[in-house]
Amino acid sequence: MRKYLSILFPLSAAILWLFAACTETVSDAQQESHQPSIYPDYVGVTIPVNIAPLNFSMADDDALLIDAVISDRHGHSLHSQGGASTDFDLDDWHQLIAQSVGDSLSVSVSAKYADGWHTYRTFPLYVSADSIDFAVTYRRIAPGYEVWSKMGIYQRNLSTFAEEVLLENTAIGGQCINCHTANHTNPDQYVFHVRGAHGATVLHHDGYDELLKAKSDLLGGAMVYPYWHPSGRFCAFSTNKTLQTFHAAGPKRVEVYDNSSDVFVYDVKNHTVLLDTLTMQERWAENTPAFSPDGRWLYFTTAQCQSYPTDYDQERYSLCRVSFDAQTGRLGQQVDTLVSAALTGKSASWPRPSYDGRYVLFTQTDYGYFSVWHPEADLWLYDVQTRQSHPLTEVNSQEAESLHAWSSNSRWFLFTSRRDDGLFTRLYFSHITPDGRVTKPFLLPQRNPKEYYRQLFYSYNTPDFTSRPVKMDARRMSRQIMSDERIPTQLRMMK
Repeated sequence: MRKYLSILFPLSAAILWLFAACTETVSDAQQESHQPSIYPDYVGVTIPVNIAPLNFSMADDDALLIDAVISDRHGHSLHSQGGASTDFDLDDWHQLIAQSVGDSLSVSVSAKYADGWHTYRTFPLYVSADSIDFAVTYRRIAPGYEVWSKMGIYQRNLSTFAEEVLLENTAIGGQCINCHTANHTNPDQYVFHVRGAHGATVLHHDGYDELLKAKSDLLGGAMVYPYWHPSGRFCAFSTNKTLQTFHAAGPKRVEVYDNSSDVFVYDVKNHTVLLDTLTMQERWAENTPAFSPDGRWLYFTTAQCQSYPTDYDQERYSLCRVSFDAQTGRLGQQVDTLVSAALTGKSASWPRPSYDGRYVLFTQTDYGYFSVWHPEADLWLYDVQTRQSHPLTEVNSQEAESLHAWSSNSRWFLFTSRRDDGLFTRLYFSHITPDGRVTKPFLLPQRNPKEYYRQLFYSYNTPDFTSRPVKMDARRMSRQIMSDERIPTQLRMMK
């Protein structure tokens, strides 16, 4: 025993010496009057109490070391120093912010450059009492046009940096997989699509999987852009004949538009597509459906069809809704226009109602609906009570904002944005109060965010919250997809 102890004590001393050598006292620092310019820009953001550590670097690449101290009002603090990025201890981080719910934290940053240390004016972090959901799911895909390489659907724990593969296309012959959509953040019921030689619409509910035929000749296309009815009995889809053209110059690279599109409701129990002339108007394109959280309304967008591809920039969608009877699966008799393209001169798309029924978040562009390629795409908020809408200036940027979703408590929403570099869509989060005040968004945290995002040549796509871990048996799912077994659907015209 003495022999082991004699070895242990020098070893422990050596470890402590090495640790001390890796840290450096901030001394003779030049005091700066401004707050630090950091990446990601977390200055003054509001965060949920259960979010992963907000590690950051200096925005420039010249910093040799970064030293950061996060303090609460009671004298507790968290310190990180080393390299060009902070690395806050996960447990200590959660303990500190848990003690600051409903309050703010003060962040002090010093950075060492070739000319020595610089200490910046402190900035706040606000800790909301509103928690965020367990995780987010998303597709990651290279921002291509005609072809794709590796892609997958992933699940990221929001309290840690842990990411889990749900399904990658390398397991299903390189086919395209997209649009993982849960029922109001419930991971027990979801749907996603597979395109390719073994195409399918995959529905998971009641503990088992159903693979529907990817295309229906009677329907005239595939079932895309899904949104679940809260009961789980129905799922709204659109069917789209999608084309794309390319710009020879300018900030826009590609235009995606539909030769035709319609909205319908799928009856999960009876494997029946319920068609209605109200959402299948001739010379009109209905698109991007979404049920209200009480299930009584079906939101969708509609635009008068144009002559394609010449008049693609004249296509402008209005935001509408129609009543829905969950007992019969029938739509109402009249469509209500909420945001009129004729009045705004703009195009609305991707309506997403908050789960408390108060708001509808949507994207507005100059024309069309495929907002991810439109730099002018902004997020707008429609107030169901006042029937008024306004832009979310707190979160919008000069690049495209799109593909948004609500947390289960309706106090957070996520969206994708190209604001980072104009090329790749990244995932951002923002808090909203019951009276509609929206906070500065923050980028999805990573352990070393600058290194991570600079090396990630993929875009985040079709993100959504999940309230609990998604359980998907990837091997079984792959076997089902690669098989030829598909459930046929039937069509029923309601009126």
